Amino acid sequence: MLIDALRDDFVFGSKGVKFMPYTTYLVEKGASHSFVAEAKPPTVTMPRIKALMTGSLPGFIDVVRNLNSPALLEDNVITQAKAAGKRMIFYGDETWVKLFPQHFVEYDGTTSFFVSDYTEVDDNVTRHLDKVLKRGDWDVLILHYLGLDHIGHISGPSSPLIGHKLSEMDNILMKIHTSLLSEERENLSPNLLVLCGDHGMSETGSHGASSMEEVNTPLILISSAFERKPGDIRHPKHVQQTDLAATLAIGLGLPIPENSVGSLLFPSIEGRPVREQLRFLHLNAVQLSKLLQENVPSYKKEPGFEQFKMAERLHGNWIRLYLEENTSEVLFNLGTKVRRQYLDALRTLSLSLSRQVAQYDIYSMLVGTVMVLEVLTLLLLSIPQALSSKAELEVPLWSPVFSLLFYLMFLVLSALHVIVCTSAESSCYFCGLSWLMAGGVMVLISALLCAVVSALAKMFASGKLLSKNPAHPNSRWSELDVVILLGTMGHVLSLGASSFIEEEHQTWYFLVNTLCLALCHEIYRNCFLGDDCEPWRCSHGERGFVNTAPALQDGSIGHDELEPHRASKSPASLNTLRGWEKWMAMASPWVILTCCRLLRSLNQTGVQWAHRPDLGHWLTSSDHKAELSVLAALSLIMIFALVQRRCSLTSKVAMALGLLGVYCYRAAIGNVLFPWQRDSKDISKGLIEARFVHVFVLGILFTGTKDLLKSQVIAADFTIKTVGLWEIYSGLVLLAALLFRPHNLPVLVFSLLIQTIMTKFIWKPLRHDAAEITVMHYWFGQAFFYFQGNSNNIATVDISAGFVGLDTYVEVPAVFLTAFATFAGPVLWASHLVSFLSSETSSGSALSHACFCYALICSFPVSAYIILVTSLRYHLFIWSVFSPKLLYEGMHILITAAICVFFTAMDQANTKS
Repeated sequence: MLIDALRDDFVFGSKGVKFMPYTTYLVEKGASHSFVAEAKPPTVTMPRIKALMTGSLPGFIDVVRNLNSPALLEDNVITQAKAAGKRMIFYGDETWVKLFPQHFVEYDGTTSFFVSDYTEVDDNVTRHLDKVLKRGDWDVLILHYLGLDHIGHISGPSSPLIGHKLSEMDNILMKIHTSLLSEERENLSPNLLVLCGDHGMSETGSHGASSMEEVNTPLILISSAFERKPGDIRHPKHVQQTDLAATLAIGLGLPIPENSVGSLLFPSIEGRPVREQLRFLHLNAVQLSKLLQENVPSYKKEPGFEQFKMAERLHGNWIRLYLEENTSEVLFNLGTKVRRQYLDALRTLSLSLSRQVAQYDIYSMLVGTVMVLEVLTLLLLSIPQALSSKAELEVPLWSPVFSLLFYLMFLVLSALHVIVCTSAESSCYFCGLSWLMAGGVMVLISALLCAVVSALAKMFASGKLLSKNPAHPNSRWSELDVVILLGTMGHVLSLGASSFIEEEHQTWYFLVNTLCLALCHEIYRNCFLGDDCEPWRCSHGERGFVNTAPALQDGSIGHDELEPHRASKSPASLNTLRGWEKWMAMASPWVILTCCRLLRSLNQTGVQWAHRPDLGHWLTSSDHKAELSVLAALSLIMIFALVQRRCSLTSKVAMALGLLGVYCYRAAIGNVLFPWQRDSKDISKGLIEARFVHVFVLGILFTGTKDLLKSQVIAADFTIKTVGLWEIYSGLVLLAALLFRPHNLPVLVFSLLIQTIMTKFIWKPLRHDAAEITVMHYWFGQAFFYFQGNSNNIATVDISAGFVGLDTYVEVPAVFLTAFATFAGPVLWASHLVSFLSSETSSGSALSHACFCYALICSFPVSAYIILVTSLRYHLFIWSVFSPKLLYEGMHILITAAICVFFTAMDQANTKS
């Protein structure tokens, strides 16, 4: 009986005593053995099932495979049981059915991802119990209950629903146990009932990372074969979750899975005769020693292997004494010594294998790393060309294909591929590809390398190095350029430390605050120095991305090509602003700093201080629902006020009704209250209200897309395109308001407020170029990712957002909504970047510059990270820290790149450039 997301304190703590009395009785006084089983990250369902059944440590890629689990080909207890003729029945999470197809004689799978349902998903399992417990045509029955996990995702571990669900599970356990006891009285053979969890849940109700609440799960073995004397107090021992596979295999008389790193739970066999105990321990030790020999070349020097050989020799001596029918105290003492030696060997072997058994496909990893580095190098070499007035990025691949270097590289790579694939002892993904696919990859690597060499040769031949612009000797780097350059490089370097990754939000908060101070310095210098700093201000319009764009051949740079502001060609100045606007411009950096400081108090994130109380926890407590309701209402009003100013009348009406629907949805599911509502007893799933909002989101997006298409027909009408882009942005804001939890709505308000302030009082008056504006949007987008309460921890992903408005699990919309809710900060800032640059210049070059800079600034951390993860693959925190960060970076690039490509394509189609 597997209860999804069952934390150890739900059974062994105060909640267990209160809500699971029968289970508590079995733990304290019944015929049982209790353990706290530690689950290794990633703590999501599919990898944990694999660990329970195979005894091995799943890879981090299983986080992605968890969405659509493939059949498990690795040796496991289920496959061994089927081969032995065991009849198995399964009810519950359909992940089991996908992992073990055609293994069960009867099954009924339930959808695991529809987290809004925590009642029917368990009822569909329990409804089979009465019939199946009366039948005697099965050997193994597996039940996987999902309701507790779904409640955690919806409302967290402190929800009153948790207690009701634990009581329900306790009653089901009692029904199963009493049925098994009555059957034993007839058949006189003991059964085994296993109660366990696959993972726990964090204090926010999610899971996936490595906090104590997520990795510690209860494991209880219940059987009348376990004798227990009155007064025998057994405290739960800490074991590894992988130990269950070896224990079940021994108990069922099956071979231990060959890749299992777990050791037998000795309390389960301590009631057996000494001869059987030693035989079981020897079987487990032989299996682990064979696995050690396969994975460690110098296995003979391993302490665990030496202990195993010593135990084997002592075991041989004990058998000789036993066969001589020696029942003296010498035999007993020797048996005790052999048992202790085996247990020590198992513990050492298991620990050693857990550290070293991970098999990495180095060849495939190196091929991928080389391709990424070649593309990054081409991006760096293309900076002058991409940021020139024409905004062109042309990578010639055909000419290198016909060069001698290309053919030599292709032959070398082909020979290397043949040598590696024919000599590889373990499986390799790249070697498993067809020769046509592998040849295509080698052609691409060779062509990219030749293109890099060609670009370098042209650069050195023409003397155009990535340096300060030689055509403008008076131009120099401003303080803002230095901040951007040092901040970007500093962030990339910080990714080499696990602590900086865990607390990356602190890095972005620091960078955003520093950026605000640099902008403050620039504004004050512009206001108070006036014409004395004219050369500095004039150079502003001549810079590209930190002064890397060279001048054109004629020495002139058109204003529309590099400057986002098209209304005036005068130097950057605040003199055009009226009195109060000038004072607002001077105060704007401090207003932004204040907003950022308030947002930091809303959600504690990271690892070190995530447990500390914050404003979000205070607002979401049941005692402050009225305050949360007022805050949510005011936030929705502010969102409308900040967004509607550039929308058409139709979109304004749709936005107002949509935001009203957002509040109604949150009231329907019990998060907030209406003024006339005293409590939230009438809680529903809010399907009608959520779908009501979805209709308006789609309507606003459709209106914006229609305007964009219309602007292609009427090329001269610049206003239609501007309104269309803003309406698409407004539709995304409305969707974010629907998916955000009520206490996070101020994050959306402050995001819009900061964008408005910077647009009116910083970017337009100071006329920053497209590259600088792009970097600022990127930095603020990253900061708002963490202001939402996210981290580089998978447990902070709010899965419940993927089911807003859905009454069943539909994979594509669920994945899209979850991804959008998680990356709403970067997505909205990237969308605002496109809308702002399109509205402030009629040329397509500004957007081309922006998209190139965005791709470049996203590529730096990912490229560095791929090298880092490859080199640190044996690091202690490779699975819990480095791998989740790489997954987040990949998803962030995919989402923001898709938005930039779509909007740029629309803009380029409009300008015919």
